[in-house]
Order: sequence, then C-alpha cells, then structure tokens
Amino acid sequence: MNSDKIPLMESFYTIQGEGANSGMPAYFIRLAGCDVGCHWCDVKESWDVKKHTVVSIESIVEEALKFNPANSVITGGEPLMYNLDGITQQLKKNGIKTFLETSGAYPLTGEWDWICLSPKKFKPALPEFYLNADELKIIIYNKHDFKFADACLKLFQGSNKNHKGRNLFLQPEWSRRKEILPAIIDFVKENPHWRISLQAHKFMNVP
Repeated sequence: MNSDKIPLMESFYTIQGEGANSGMPAYFIRLAGCDVGCHWCDVKESWDVKKHTVVSIESIVEEALKFNPANSVITGGEPLMYNLDGITQQLKKNGIKTFLETSGAYPLTGEWDWICLSPKKFKPALPEFYLNADELKIIIYNKHDFKFADACLKLFQGSNKNHKGRNLFLQPEWSRRKEILPAIIDFVKENPHWRISLQAHKFMNVP
C-alpha cells in the first residue's frame, strides 16, 4: 500500500474515555484492518480492510484541522499494520500531539507523544513495546486475565526504564463489566500498583 495513503474506518472529535488520558479532548483516527482477533472486540467492523476506503494522509490531517485539536489518537483495528511515520509527522507539523493505541503486535512506526500498549493473549506484543510504552492497559474479560496482566506487568517493569508504576490499568470488557468489575476492584485493592479504567466515553454516550 502506498505510504501516503491508509485505510480509514472513521475519524471524529471526541473525549478520550480510557486509561491515563481519560477526559482529554482528542481527534480520533480509527484505521481499518486487524488480525489480532479478540472475540470481544467492540469494533469488529474494522477488521476487514476491504470494506473501508483508502484515504490520503493529507486529507485525514486536513479534516482533523477543522476541529483545531490539541491531541490526536490513532487507533484501530490495529493501526501499526501500516507505516505511521507520514501521518504522525504531518499531525505534529500542524501542532497536534500524537497518541497511539496498539496491541503491539506489529513493529513500531511513527512519532509519538504517548503510547498506550494494550497487549492481547491472541497475538503477543513485541518486546520493543514494553520498552517504549507510556501506559499498559489490560482488558479483563474473565478471571484468567489477571494472570495475563501480571505476566505483562513483569515484562513492562523489567524493560521500561521510564516506568514508575503510575500508568497501569485494568479495564473491564464492556459487555461483561457488571460481572467482572467486582473482581477487578478486589484485585486492585490487593495490588494497588494497578488502577481501573472504565471507558468513560460510553457512560457519557459519546463516540
């Protein structure tokens, strides 16, 4: 695929609802395509790249500038299936900070002000992400996911020199939030280095 064009599922100006930057206004750029295959994914319509339009980086940035955003979030799908050097350079050139949400399954490209690593059991994150991520966010679907969270934490703590234990999040999978949240609360009370992320944008009814 031409490096100055990427498959876009949707883009919109909203409020970040998850993780360390929850409550922050940001322009979201959701790219199409993902082969990580989380069965609980709430944007499965993003998986099939053929169903979405390939758009020029220039037009994506032009649309973003209409909202004069201070921040942008590039997400997916799995955004790092594509080289993101060009789009992040253009966003930063226009004074827009760049935030990445990724599973870490593909090599890191792009220039980033913040990297949120949300690794998945189905396709493990590459070691470079544990070294470079600013935030570790684990989705909890069932109680077995707590063991996965601990395993990811060991990798994060063992390789990330800038890690200070402040940006570690457990987030209930939305469809099971009522069932799993009590277990997350108990786990965080016993392991206070973790914090809880609640997808506040869904409670606020914004994209």
